Amino acid sequence: MAASPCAFSPRGCRLFAASGPDGRLRVWDTAGSRLQHEYVPSAHLSAACTCLAWAPAGARQPPSKDGPQRKKRKSEVGEVGKQLDILAIGTAVGSILLYSTVKGELQSKLDGGHDSRVNCVRWHQDNCCLYSCSDDKHIVEWNTQTCKVKCKWKGDTSSVTCLCISPDGKMLLSAGRTIKLWDLETKEVYRHFTGHATSVSSLMFTTVKPMNESKPFDGITGLYFLSGAIHDRLLSVWQIRSDRKEKNAVMSFTVTDEPTFVDLTVSEVKEEPVKLAVVCRDGQLHLFEHILNGYCKKPLTSNCTIQIATPGNDGDSTPKPVPILAAAFCTDKQSLLLVYGNTLQPIIEKVSLNTSESHICLVRDIQKVLSLKTDAALTKVKTPVVNSDTKVLVPGIPGHSTAVKTPASGKEKKKNKRKPGETEESIEERLGALDIDVSKVKTPGGLPQTDSFAVLLVQGLESNDAEILNKVLNTRKENIVKNTVARMPIHAVIPLLHELTKRLQGNPYSASVMVRWLKSVFTLHASYLSTLPDLIPQLGMLYQLMESRVKTLQKLSRLHGRLFILVTQVAASQTVQDVPEVNQTAKLVYEDDSSEEEGSDDEMIADKDSDENWDEDEEKEEQSDEQDMTVEKEINGDSDLEPENESEEE
Repeated sequence: MAASPCAFSPRGCRLFAASGPDGRLRVWDTAGSRLQHEYVPSAHLSAACTCLAWAPAGARQPPSKDGPQRKKRKSEVGEVGKQLDILAIGTAVGSILLYSTVKGELQSKLDGGHDSRVNCVRWHQDNCCLYSCSDDKHIVEWNTQTCKVKCKWKGDTSSVTCLCISPDGKMLLSAGRTIKLWDLETKEVYRHFTGHATSVSSLMFTTVKPMNESKPFDGITGLYFLSGAIHDRLLSVWQIRSDRKEKNAVMSFTVTDEPTFVDLTVSEVKEEPVKLAVVCRDGQLHLFEHILNGYCKKPLTSNCTIQIATPGNDGDSTPKPVPILAAAFCTDKQSLLLVYGNTLQPIIEKVSLNTSESHICLVRDIQKVLSLKTDAALTKVKTPVVNSDTKVLVPGIPGHSTAVKTPASGKEKKKNKRKPGETEESIEERLGALDIDVSKVKTPGGLPQTDSFAVLLVQGLESNDAEILNKVLNTRKENIVKNTVARMPIHAVIPLLHELTKRLQGNPYSASVMVRWLKSVFTLHASYLSTLPDLIPQLGMLYQLMESRVKTLQKLSRLHGRLFILVTQVAASQTVQDVPEVNQTAKLVYEDDSSEEEGSDDEMIADKDSDENWDEDEEKEEQSDEQDMTVEKEINGDSDLEPENESEEE
């Protein structure tokens, strides 16, 4: 994730501006770390701030967006000239905003120059011109008085990432993969510099005059400038030479990580060394001091490295590093302004330089400093003087009408002091005096509400506290998860997604719980996530995890079905075996003595008879039955007559 854009004001670093991950622009007073201004652009979610640049000391005020103003007196013009601080804000959609910290409002908006992300904005020292570069490969020169494009030309074959104006204001350095020096009058390339494998992120001149004063100075030849690139741990120094041999950098400074903020003191005399302060992505600050006097083969290491860490408390004895966000040299060039903590509420401190030590670790208790700042802010609240005849309603739960008692005089205050033997009223009694239903205030069962879960979640993400995160993220109730995600601030959405992704990678058994949080985040914050320009790399790991799990879903479902059948069959066989056997023997048997012998003879005969004898017996029985029938008919006189005789008789 790219570092948040930030910049110090040019007048002695009196102000510090930074744009946080929530898209808000905040301006602090460096003397007391107090928040002076907070500006929320109308499209701060879709058009995030990408770069910042303060107007130089001699810049004129751009026209206000409200139209022509009344003519000011000479005294007013002088005061405004001293206090005027215009801040140029580049956005991700190609527009540039001009914000006035004196008025605390947006002065004007520059549109129509870029159709892609603005990477860098730079003010001209002498006139009211503003230069900007973008991913659309173009450089634009703006007239801030008319808010229109003065000139536009193609700066590179790929995106242009950085700009820097020469000390005399006649040349312009631009950089993408290669560095080009432009003549601002003709808009033609004066020199080429190649040497970075990635996009250049910082450009600045280190000298105002050439070191060799014997030759006439044309304003640019002999000057040195500094360049740094992303994912590069070397800062290169280049010299603009008259013989056009600028293929390689004359020297380089090595740092521990990618540089995110660079500040330096410009060398005005030949013997004066250049002091360089480089803030890296790992939160360390490296200080260099070197006299620029030609080619140097080996990379130069830092004279001093500054780190900040928290003190080891009783609960956690391990100090934790505090990242340094920015650093700037003061006017005396012997002290530094350090900005550390986070961009939402940074701490600004002035530190004197001590280059005799190669490594300095400053121990700072951030929580204590922030709590002191909060207490100081609360003490500024003044209680209004209330008349005895005035009736004031207490803010809070609607529906009550208890008036606030006016502050008593000094004598009554002395009488109302609690005596040593008296007991103090409980919270419940005080709430009852305010006509508030205590039963509604108490939470049933002592369970925390969703607003407290949202606060805990943000605190856990900022401090990376595993205990707090486990307490919140292991919640299985759907309504609590939805309400917590709905009430959490926007800037905590991406850290929450990173934490959920990390937990899905580490413990696959927690996927059922983490998926509920992912579902709520994507459904409630889909509009914010769709506006992020770097959404694909942010969610790439999560997408790969989901894809790998979905690929094995079909095989796992087949295996689950087969295992289910086997398990049910084994369980059924076990239930059959567990049923006790029924005793089939008769409990009572009755036998007749007379029929015992006959039955035994019959059984013996039946065993000896074969199937053929049995059939013959059946035929004999049938013949004997027929003979018996004919005898009975003859006795009864019913002899069978022939059919002819029967018809004659009829």
